[in-house]
Amino acid sequence: MKISPIDIQQQQFKTRPFGYEKAGVDQFLELLAEELERLVRENLDLMEELAREKASLKELRDREETLKETLVTTQKLTGELKSKARRDIDTMMAEAEVKAERLMHNAEARRLELIKEVQEIKRQKIDFEVNLRGLLEKHIRMLDLDAVEIARGDAEAGLLEEPLPFAGHHEQESAAQQPSADQQKSSAASQELDLEFDPGDEGDDEDGPK
Repeated sequence: MKISPIDIQQQQFKTRPFGYEKAGVDQFLELLAEELERLVRENLDLMEELAREKASLKELRDREETLKETLVTTQKLTGELKSKARRDIDTMMAEAEVKAERLMHNAEARRLELIKEVQEIKRQKIDFEVNLRGLLEKHIRMLDLDAVEIARGDAEAGLLEEPLPFAGHHEQESAAQQPSADQQKSSAASQELDLEFDPGDEGDDEDGPK
């Protein structure tokens, strides 16, 4: 039986000339004691449940705090990783720009060097062509002079070889009297042999000092 505060307030005991009825008061007190005992037990259960809820709440709060710390640490680590990645990217970009500038500089220097080499080759080609042209012109002039000299010599030889009308018979006689070239060579060879093997020289050697 549950007793509410209203029940307690409205509870009336039978009266006697000398006070309340003892049996009724004892019965009510027993009921009141039972209800109080029940309330105490219920209060204890509630307190235990409250302690469990508080412990669970504390655990949840601890987990929440741990999660918050983990989240903060993760965010911090993520920020550091982003910063490091950004620095690495900036460094790589700077190195790439420096390398690209170096390559462009080397390419430009090589281009200028090739231009100079091409210009030098063109200059050498022009000099070679000029020298070759001058040499050819010189040889052509020499050939022209030789041709003129040959033509002039042929013309003079033709004039000299042309027989005079009155000298034909005289030249034939002179040609008949003059020895041929073979005869002249044979005569010269004989004279050389005579000079090498002169008998007079051999006699002088034999009549030398005794």
